[in-house]
Amino acid sequence: MAITASLVKELRERTGSGMMECKKALVETDGDIEAAAELMRKSGAAKADKKAGRVAADGAIKASVSEDGKSAVILEINSETDFVAKDDNFQAFAEEVLAALAQQRPASVAELSAITLGSGQTVEEARQALIAKVGENIQLRRFEIIDSDASIASYLHGARIGVLVDSSANSDLARDIAMHIAAVNPQFVDQDSIPAEFVEKEKSILIAQAESSGKPPEIIEKMIQGRLNKFLAEVTLMGQPFVKDPDQTVDKLLSAAGAGVSGFVRYEVGEGIEKKVEDFAAEVASRLNS
Repeated sequence: MAITASLVKELRERTGSGMMECKKALVETDGDIEAAAELMRKSGAAKADKKAGRVAADGAIKASVSEDGKSAVILEINSETDFVAKDDNFQAFAEEVLAALAQQRPASVAELSAITLGSGQTVEEARQALIAKVGENIQLRRFEIIDSDASIASYLHGARIGVLVDSSANSDLARDIAMHIAAVNPQFVDQDSIPAEFVEKEKSILIAQAESSGKPPEIIEKMIQGRLNKFLAEVTLMGQPFVKDPDQTVDKLLSAAGAGVSGFVRYEVGEGIEKKVEDFAAEVASRLNS
């Protein structure tokens, strides 16, 4: 069967793949567009499997808040490079997944992957198709859904850092708090929310450091308590100096406004992922052989 330009065009529209890839699939299936589409899906899955072992430590953070401000979602999708993270295809996929996440509220990444998108593909099928198109490993890493009795503010620092804050503050102050969290990265809201084991671990480290100083026990006790209080203030949102006015803590800022923070979520692209470092020539060679 003759492979016409209109046939190639139709397959491109259905699969989103390149012209030469579509033409090759049609040639292999003797012009059967259904068989060609199925062949390309299988090919995309095979490519995805082949790239699954590559470290995806770049990518983007996406977040959205409902119109009433009572619920919000935040999502991290990873790629191997910043170049692909900025690609229109990657961005479109990320936005579509974010919308599906907000609407259907799955309980896990596995459930999110099984959701059917408007295109008729599942999120997983769309992910595999994107891998085939951009040539990099793409991973849905994590997401969080939060609901509030007050309201939720969001802040995105580019596509690298995203923050959601559950707060009773007005919208401007809540956004300032979200920006502070993005910049300073507190681990807890306040000292009451710090797990006891976290405090004990830090205290044991401080005791070991103080005992090696050779000072008397009563001095060591004061040293430990002072250093522990300082450390706990540093890791809590409420104890930190406000980034836009370091003369007051976040706690004092919120108290003056008669507001509080119930919780927050902060995502940073690739945090906790060990990225393999290769020299450029070796990386190019590995790509050519993939």
